[in-house]
Amino acid sequence: MQSNLSQVLPDTAVVVDGRLQLAGVDVVDLADRFGTPLIVLDRASLETRAKSYAAALEPARVFYAGKALCCVAVCEMIEALGLSLDVCTGGELETARAAGFPMERVLFHGNNKSVGELEAARDLGVGRIVVDSHDEISRLARVGVTSKLLVRITPGVEAHTHHYIQTGQEDSKFGFTLADGAALDALRRASELRSAGLVGVHAHIGSQIFEMAAFDLAVKRLAVFLREAKDAFAFEPTELNMGGGLGIAYTDDEITPPPADSVQRILAAVEREFSALGLAVPELSLEPGRSLVGSSAITVYKVGTVKRIPGVRTDVAVDGGTSDDSYQKGLPSPEQTDRVYVSVDGGMSDNPRYPLYGAKYQALLANRMNDESTLWTTVAGKHCESGDILIKDVPLPVDVREGDLLCIPATGAYTYSMASNYNRITKPPIVMVEDGKAVEIVRRETLDDVLKLDRRLDGSAL
Repeated sequence: MQSNLSQVLPDTAVVVDGRLQLAGVDVVDLADRFGTPLIVLDRASLETRAKSYAAALEPARVFYAGKALCCVAVCEMIEALGLSLDVCTGGELETARAAGFPMERVLFHGNNKSVGELEAARDLGVGRIVVDSHDEISRLARVGVTSKLLVRITPGVEAHTHHYIQTGQEDSKFGFTLADGAALDALRRASELRSAGLVGVHAHIGSQIFEMAAFDLAVKRLAVFLREAKDAFAFEPTELNMGGGLGIAYTDDEITPPPADSVQRILAAVEREFSALGLAVPELSLEPGRSLVGSSAITVYKVGTVKRIPGVRTDVAVDGGTSDDSYQKGLPSPEQTDRVYVSVDGGMSDNPRYPLYGAKYQALLANRMNDESTLWTTVAGKHCESGDILIKDVPLPVDVREGDLLCIPATGAYTYSMASNYNRITKPPIVMVEDGKAVEIVRRETLDDVLKLDRRLDGSAL
């Protein structure tokens, strides 16, 4: 295994005879059996990460953020480990129900929960609901929800990440702000609901966070706010949910923080800040999603067209320097002035993260793991869209060619869960590997699936 790949590939990854294996299963064989594009989920990696959180916090206080990757089988895995589950929509809630997930261990998020979704939560007996707006408080009263409630606070902390995945700053569609008194008013109103019981507050400051100081500041501001709430109307929380957002390594210049260390840092901040203000220390909960499933999966594509455009590449030095906008810091740049596009049989329909916010990945050839990678390439999808790029500037073997199996690691989170049918392309399957065996946990979509909702002009079925 190349050292620069160990951070981003699942734990069970090894190279045998130049081919990538996960959990004792040859990835080339998986591509032959299930086709490409193909998402491969390593169960052992997911469970190892989940157990790290559970050991540091208690399983039931770890709410897996289903939005990262939500399907029945993943919910079943999370349930078997004793973790709780965070859902954001009626669709995710229905997935949890189909998986037989215990509803008392479900937490329901969302900035615009409908009356129908709240009624479903009531009827199913969802354990906790995170209150996100004054309108929602009114809906909760009308529906008569009996869940425990946490009020979502935006503590004015901007985590150092892309602005699309920042959520803790005051200018956000989520939650109640501290500065204008909205949070205190919401807490008071929620405490007066007759059917439900207010137990605490919730804050989520963003995603792909590596700097733990952001959590320290958020906890400090929440403690000050809750001291004010105690003085104003004698409310003291028994629960504090600090959301998720811990980052993972997508590239070789990033390091995934150990979950236990991160949890201990947040626990220490809660103990310190609440005790200093004479408040009872609430029970801490977290909502990891990406940090459980992100690096537990890879996506495998088949290379099709390889296009070389001579003399247009300007962002890579030709004097032995490095690529200006590549994450491969320190890797010598080949003396190349050509732009090389390697097109694969998927794209932004199965992973929109680069077009959305410039997410960076590494790539490798699963069928040629031992070949040296010195050709700078742009990995492109097959969609009719110039922005359909999966990776810009990644080294691959100089003779990358049609039929090679291009693998992108760390694609378990926010890929399939954000997949689309753009250009009427079908969504890929998800295959789980464990102990030398492979099981399809989400089947490949067919063109019949894509067309099944269509109707002719007269309203008749196809």
